[in-house]
Amino acid sequence: MAAIAPGGTIGILGGGQLGRMLAMAAAELGFKCHIYCPDAEAQAADVAARLTRAPYEDAVALAAFADSVDVVTYEFENVPAETARILSQHAPVRPAPRALAIAQDRLTEKTFLKEHGIATAPFAEVAVPADLDAALVRIGTPAILKTRRMGYDGKGQAKIARAEEAAAAWEAIGRLPAIVEGFVDFEREISVVVARGADGGTAAYDPVENLHTDHILARTYAPAALAPALADEARAIAARIVAELDYVGVMGVEMFLLPESAGASRLTVNEIAPRVHNSGHWTMDACAVSQFEQHIRAICGWPLGDPARHSDAVMTNLIGDAAAGWAAIAAEPGAKLHLYGKAEARPGRKMGHVNRLFPLGKRPPVTSR
Repeated sequence: MAAIAPGGTIGILGGGQLGRMLAMAAAELGFKCHIYCPDAEAQAADVAARLTRAPYEDAVALAAFADSVDVVTYEFENVPAETARILSQHAPVRPAPRALAIAQDRLTEKTFLKEHGIATAPFAEVAVPADLDAALVRIGTPAILKTRRMGYDGKGQAKIARAEEAAAAWEAIGRLPAIVEGFVDFEREISVVVARGADGGTAAYDPVENLHTDHILARTYAPAALAPALADEARAIAARIVAELDYVGVMGVEMFLLPESAGASRLTVNEIAPRVHNSGHWTMDACAVSQFEQHIRAICGWPLGDPARHSDAVMTNLIGDAAAGWAAIAAEPGAKLHLYGKAEARPGRKMGHVNRLFPLGKRPPVTSR
């Protein structure tokens, strides 16, 4: 495909913080951005040239939006399939709708990974309570029941410690189509942010280690403390996924690192996110080319940037009232503060993040405190 030259317009579905940071990265490369978002509050619109506020089901508004831009991308994966279809009739959509269709359904996603020989937790489809009972007999407990669609940050999930809890778990997720997954006895949670360009070239950032609180990412440590061979394997898994999808753009690939007793293969994929990813925010300050710039480069047909880091980093999400400490963070040497412009702090709401930088090889150890 021909590269989109500076001065072009990028359409972004979604008006949250990821769209905001994409628009800021696009502006640094000379692009304008047009945000499409149905929400009354759209932080991305604060830094974009245009905003269309309309439902994702409004075919007329979608067509007009797509006709006004050179390429369409998105900041979240739960874009309705019909929305993606309408947009693709008027402008290139990158990543392509196929990646959306796979990633937004946990059963489809896990099946895709399994069919391509990529390890995951054991899983089974659950359409009715009898499916859940049969799956628990086969997979065992503890297990976790997850809705097939729309779950994130722990939403749409219910733990099943014993088979007797199955009925309550089914009620807890609203009796929606689901999958059940066996628990993975993992040592650490890691992720890789990978980009694939229109020419098929890939660029993967260093694997990082992630710590969660109440199912929400709390901190990311870059790089993860991994043997070089394991780090290479993690990058290779991520690169293989985007290649199999014929993907264009940035993707986050979440993985579990299994104990050494697991044998030769210690990495299993938890899930994929077909967009820029929270665990890649450290790249904004520790790399010459951030994940956001990398995504803009990829979808516009530009050469991918070097993903190498010039510093180690610890990224901390500012959740809820934590952002009220902005003044102290701003005064802290070595800390880079990013606030998302959200009007109201609520429990569990990501208000910003801070990247703390360290010389290569000098990042502090991972702590659960």
